[in-house]
Amino acid sequence: MLMTSAIGAFPASSMAEDAAKPSSSTWVVTLGATVEYGPSYEGSKHYTFGALPSFDFHRLGEATEYSAPDDNFDYTLFDFHGLEIGPVVGLRDDRFDLNNLQLRSQRRVRWNFDAGGFAQYWLMQNQLRFRTEVRQSLWGGDGLVGDLALDWFQPVGDKWLLSAGPRLSLANSIYMRSNFGISAGQAARNGHVSAFDAGAGVKSVGFTVAATYTISPEWSVQVYEKYNRLVGDAADSPITSKFGSPDQNIIGFTLNRTFNVNF
Repeated sequence: MLMTSAIGAFPASSMAEDAAKPSSSTWVVTLGATVEYGPSYEGSKHYTFGALPSFDFHRLGEATEYSAPDDNFDYTLFDFHGLEIGPVVGLRDDRFDLNNLQLRSQRRVRWNFDAGGFAQYWLMQNQLRFRTEVRQSLWGGDGLVGDLALDWFQPVGDKWLLSAGPRLSLANSIYMRSNFGISAGQAARNGHVSAFDAGAGVKSVGFTVAATYTISPEWSVQVYEKYNRLVGDAADSPITSKFGSPDQNIIGFTLNRTFNVNF
């Protein structure tokens, strides 16, 4: 199924460091397991279940920052007066076999990692955050994507954390052709669709909402919804307009376990 690269995609809600004294040799590690229900592939109207891991870490005693469900795994290398910049790594799922769309093609892309850079800035500390990620697939020729997000985080009492914000996603021509393009050969073999050359540009707009509940210093759970509306060539492609849907909705549930690791 379609899973938007979600390594380390959970709010930093666990406070396991409260149980120990700050130490530069101690790290707070959070592991998560997520189950999602969403489109089988980007542009699909059919929904399936999928699972993916998440991961986060920071030094004991360091201030923890909130994060959104669609944040990928990152590490801050530079902090310029609150502007955080560093590398980011994500996960792309295996894409559909176009045989399912009667295009008589064997093209398929297996599980893939992507990597690139991120930048984020807290307009209001631990409340309002702007974030952008640019990631390139590491193999398979699946192209470049860029995501922009604005999130509002709101604690409710001592146990709950709510977040919500809009999304904008862009992709280069390689990504668009790989995911939404139809070659002349595929169109000829099918006989019912025309060739489609998907170009670079804005791929989707949407929003993400999440609610996290802290069960204990070690355990937390999160539920979230990610809605994206495909636009431009991503929506006009027959893969979306004839065989699928531009409305992409993902519902997820994550269970997190936080613990300390000493070195």
